[in-house]
Amino acid sequence: MMIVTTDFLPGKEVRELIGFVKGSTVQSKHIGKDLMAGLKTIVGGEIKEYTDMLDEARQKAIERMMEEAENLGANAIIGMRLQSSSVMQGASEIIAYGTAVWVE
Repeated sequence: MMIVTTDFLPGKEVRELIGFVKGSTVQSKHIGKDLMAGLKTIVGGEIKEYTDMLDEARQKAIERMMEEAENLGANAIIGMRLQSSSVMQGASEIIAYGTAVWVE
């Protein structure tokens, strides 16, 4: 499955526009990791625990989007975007979305 943020695939021709696809996940903080992150804010620097958590959430959202596209018969996704939002204190939604297409 090819996934691009552009509206076209260089060297490929879109044969069929299948439609909108998306995948999402909601991640919450882990109490142990939250304590470590709190300590990190005192000394500064990257909060690796949150970086890893959000990276995992992005991967899950992209995988779910790809699965939806495959189920619709697509072999590529164009115009892919990632977005996040807070759904409650300590929890965020990550959503991946784009347009499923068939390319040759």
